[in-house]
Amino acid sequence: MFCAKCGKEVPEGTRFCPDCGADLGGTQASAGGNSETSVGMSANVAGLLCYVLGWITGIIFLVLEKKSASVRFHAWQSIMTFGVLTVASLILSPIPVLGVFFSSVVGIIAFILWIILMVQAGNGKKWKVPWAGDWAEKRVQKG
Repeated sequence: MFCAKCGKEVPEGTRFCPDCGADLGGTQASAGGNSETSVGMSANVAGLLCYVLGWITGIIFLVLEKKSASVRFHAWQSIMTFGVLTVASLILSPIPVLGVFFSSVVGIIAFILWIILMVQAGNGKKWKVPWAGDWAEKRVQKG
């Protein structure tokens, strides 16, 4: 479960958010379940949509979303994850023979991550890609 005020993950049954101190009694929401967003949809749907077109939709939701920390997390993670994978593919693809192989591997990794991240966000879960998720979390905390 996630705090509706700050978006941080909190253990199930917790009464107060350990980070911001918000009362979770009646305001607790899943990673965006029905929590309020600037884009007028539930945060889990908005989080899923952050990944649909990779870093492009990440940028769109980062610009549009002002209220939900959960959606902003997914937007930042999408930008970092798929931005880095796109750049890696562009750098590797011109290399003769090996470039095609490594670019294909990057594409397969991107496809697998794309599916996992959309499913997890759509189910209201905050699944972090090892380095990008930590970075995205720091960006959301900075505001």
